Amino acid sequence: MIKSFKHKGLEKFFHDDDRSRINPQHAEKLARILDRLDASTRPQDMNLPGYRLHELKGKDKGAWAVWVSGNWRVLSSLKALMQVGLITLIIINQIKGDV
Repeated sequence: MIKSFKHKGLEKFFHDDDRSRINPQHAEKLARILDRLDASTRPQDMNLPGYRLHELKGKDKGAWAVWVSGNWRVLSSLKALMQVGLITLIIINQIKGDV
């Protein structure tokens, strides 16, 4: 279950299908990713072909990311997911230098 969003545009897209604050080219894949995140109970649930699930390092250690397009990723704090079955934070972010 997705508990909260950091990116308000992504939250509006998830709840209201409002695409005005996201890249419209990413809408279909974001919808699939968010639907899967909402149903996930562990990080491995997001390890689907084309999602490129990976754990982040450095200052973002403990967060996980799935690939949207190019340098765009959906990041989530799955530490809580592993402990209590909840996803506590979803943001969409561009990670520079990541291909």
